[in-house]
Amino acid sequence: MSALTGDITLDPITAHGNGDLVDLKAPAAERAGLRAYADKLPVVALGARELADLEMLASGAFSPLTGFMGEADYVKSRDDLRLASGIPWSIPITLGVDEPAARALGPGQDVALSAGGNRLAILKLAEIYKVDRTREATAVFGTAEDAHPGAKNVTSTPPYCLAGRVVLIDDIPGRTFMQYRLEPRATRAKFRELGWRKIVAFQTRNPTHRAHEYIQKAALEICDGLLLHPLVGETKGDDVPAAVRMDTYEVLLELYYPKGRAMLSVMPAHMRYGGPREAILHAIIRRNYGCTHFIVGRDHAGVGSYYGTYDAQKIFDRYAPGEIGIVTLNFENTFYCAKCGGMASFKTCPHTDTDRLLLSGTKVREMLRAGEAPPPEYTRPEIAAILARAMRVTS
Repeated sequence: MSALTGDITLDPITAHGNGDLVDLKAPAAERAGLRAYADKLPVVALGARELADLEMLASGAFSPLTGFMGEADYVKSRDDLRLASGIPWSIPITLGVDEPAARALGPGQDVALSAGGNRLAILKLAEIYKVDRTREATAVFGTAEDAHPGAKNVTSTPPYCLAGRVVLIDDIPGRTFMQYRLEPRATRAKFRELGWRKIVAFQTRNPTHRAHEYIQKAALEICDGLLLHPLVGETKGDDVPAAVRMDTYEVLLELYYPKGRAMLSVMPAHMRYGGPREAILHAIIRRNYGCTHFIVGRDHAGVGSYYGTYDAQKIFDRYAPGEIGIVTLNFENTFYCAKCGGMASFKTCPHTDTDRLLLSGTKVREMLRAGEAPPPEYTRPEIAAILARAMRVTS
């Protein structure tokens, strides 16, 4: 496996773990037979998070995982941010069921996994174990409070876990943005087609404003290409809807980015709002998609005031250089400074907050609801117009 030296990856194609992308999809020729077999199996229905996790597992985005975690991997990832093998992994990926379902099943069985009434995958049940969800939430999110959406999701998940390899036998239902839904093998192929060897990924669940644009373009100065990789799995209710966000990304790339240097592809993961721990998981995922660099900005994957502004950058220091296999690019809070006459950060701007345009997301939403466009120093006018239209529709 290639090693990392400084900020250069020698082989951008290696996946996390042993270097090989996992593929958990049944061959097309075998699917009809497997679906008939699955109809005879006991069935477990998947929630939104587990369905998103199944898609990530099947595509290889969660490499080296080959299924929902067994107890050894669960405990190690919860407590030590690693798999039992020692490979970095920061958030448990589990399939929870209630006690009656757990008692009705046993290791060695095959189980059908379903969503929307369709049996989508077969789980080779290797293990059943019970966990403390409150302890899990506290370890992963730093809290078990219901006010934290990720913690609430975990504490409301049943405590019994089904572990084992999964085989996807049908298409995931409800997928959107299909023209942008490139799986890891497809993004890697596209990077090769474009001749990109140094690829920087940007994770977002929000519309891109000028500060985001600034750090993306700063990263492009040292990389061959940018993968704008918005998360389109389930998010909390007050986040901007994915369809609106996608409209803003399309306009931005069309008007303000050089052709052949940036591409848009969606990431179907469930948003956990795990702050520092989720930053690590997001970096691992982007390595699996074929990226060599990953932008970590302020309060990455944060929610409320649960995490420090730069905790998501500092947590990577827990690992030795090269262990995660992707180079993180850490950026401070950026803004428009009137005295500098352009975008800047606390690292580059010597002026005071009175000279800086510092708008909170809440303030921007208030402006849009009032029919007032945010200033062009904060967001591109075309983006503001899309957001204003969406806000008028939903208000």
